[in-house]
Amino acid sequence: MNTLAVMCMALTRHSPSRTPLARTSAATCSVTLTNARRVGTSNHSSLRWDFIPRTYPRGSAGKTGRSGVEARLPVSRALSAVKGMNDILPEEIGRWHAFEGRFRAAVELFGYSEIRVPIIEATPLYVRSVGEGTDIVDKEMYSFVFHDEPLTVRPEGTAGVVRAYVEHQLAAKEPTSRVYYLGPMFRGERPARGRYRQFYQAGCEVFGDAGPGVDAEMIDMLVRFFASLSIDGLEVLVNSLGGKGTKAAYRERLVAYLRPMQAELSEDSRRRLETNPLRILDSKHERDQAAIAGAPSVLDCIDDDDKRHFDRLLELMTKLGTPFRVEPRLVRGLDYYARTLFEIKGRGGDLGAQNTLCGGGRYDGLVEELGGTPGIPSIGFALGIERILLASTFGADQATASVFVAPLGERAGAEALVLGRELREAGIKTLVETRGGSLKAMLRRANAVGARLALVVGDGELDRGVVQLKDLAAHAQADVTRDSLVAAVREKLA
Repeated sequence: MNTLAVMCMALTRHSPSRTPLARTSAATCSVTLTNARRVGTSNHSSLRWDFIPRTYPRGSAGKTGRSGVEARLPVSRALSAVKGMNDILPEEIGRWHAFEGRFRAAVELFGYSEIRVPIIEATPLYVRSVGEGTDIVDKEMYSFVFHDEPLTVRPEGTAGVVRAYVEHQLAAKEPTSRVYYLGPMFRGERPARGRYRQFYQAGCEVFGDAGPGVDAEMIDMLVRFFASLSIDGLEVLVNSLGGKGTKAAYRERLVAYLRPMQAELSEDSRRRLETNPLRILDSKHERDQAAIAGAPSVLDCIDDDDKRHFDRLLELMTKLGTPFRVEPRLVRGLDYYARTLFEIKGRGGDLGAQNTLCGGGRYDGLVEELGGTPGIPSIGFALGIERILLASTFGADQATASVFVAPLGERAGAEALVLGRELREAGIKTLVETRGGSLKAMLRRANAVGARLALVVGDGELDRGVVQLKDLAAHAQADVTRDSLVAAVREKLA
C-alpha cells in the first residue's frame, strides 16, 4: 500500500498553554495534529516546533488519525506565504542571479572558495556561539525537537561554517582557509522593509590569519564591491572590542555607568543591562540614546596589543584609500566578536532608514569554543542580499528566451520541437509555443517574454525547407534554409 509521510507542526510561543496552530492539508490528504508541548526548559528560543511524522494510506483524507484531531482546510481556502517569508518571482530573480554572480566573481578574486553547510544545526551550536542573552537566541530562533534532538533552523551563517571547519579538521589541511557562502537564514523578528523572517545572506570567513592585514583587505574588498553595484553614500564604521580581558573590563565599566540610570532606559535595555549590556550601545530608542551619550569608550580599555592591532588596521585602510570613521560605540549583536568590528552603510535606491549593508569582525576564540584547535584567529562578515538589492540600481536581463518558435499547424508543431532542441543544444535560450494559436498572438507572446528573434514555421515553410526568421528588434524578416538556421540565429544574436 502506498503511504505518504507528513510532518505536522505545532507552533507555540513561550507559554506552554497557548493553543497550537493546526497546519494544512490538501484535497487529497489529511494531517494529524497531536498535542503540542513546549520543547525544553530554557528560554533559548521563543519559537518552538514539534515535528510529528505520521504515515497513512494515500487517499484516506477525511479520516481521523490514530491520535489527535484532523487538521483540514476547505479546498476553496487560498493559502498564502508565512508572514515575513516572501516569494521571489520569475520577474525578480534576474537581479538575484546577477548579484550572486557578481559576488562570487568578486570574492573568488581574493582566493575564497564556496562552502555549503546545512540549514538545520544542533541548537547548542547557536547557544554557545551566538550567546545566551542575545536577541537572536532569546527571542528569534526557530527551534524544535525531532527524535529528542534539539535542532534550530540557522539564524546566521558563521556558526555553521565554524562547526564545519572544526568537524572536518580544515586547520590540519592548510594554514589559512578562505570560504564564502550564500543562502537563506531564519529569524522570528518583526518584519520590516529589507528585513524578513526568511532572509538571504552572503558572507566570507577567513581562518588562520590574525590580521590586521586581512581585516583591512576584507573591508576594502567590500567597499569596492558595493561601489561596483553603484551604491551611493558608502560609509565605513570601525571599532575594536579588544580581547576577552578588554571586553570583560569594559562590560563592568559600562554596567557601572548605566546602573544609576537604569530606570531611564527602555524595557529592552533594562533587560540587556543584566544579560548583554554592550547591545545597549546599539539601541535606537530615544531614551537609550540619551543615556549612552556620555558612556565610556571601549577604546579607553583596550590593552597595548589590541591598540597596536587597531592602529595598524587604520594605517592599512588609509594606505588602501578606504574611507572610514572610528565609531567607539559600534557593537555587534553576537557574543563571539572580539577586536576588529566594522559596519558598512549606504544610501540610495529604496533602502530607507535601515541603511546598514553589512557587518563583520573578528571572532578569534570561536574555533576553540566549538571544540577546535586553540589559538586559531578568524574574521568574517555577512551582508543581507535583500538590502543590497534595495540599495542598488543595477539591472539584469529579464528575457525568458532569446528565440521564440511559432509553429502554424500540426506538422509545424512537431518540427518546432525539433528546432527548439537543436537551438538549445547550441546553447541558445529557446521557447517553443506548444499551445498553438494565431501568428499575431504568438508574436505578442514573443515580445512579452523578451525574445530577440521569432522563428515562424508552417506548411509552406516545411514544403520549401525554410524557416521564417523575424528580427523583432529590427522589425525585419527573411527566409533561412533549414540546415543553416542555427548559424543564422547565432549571427543575429552575436
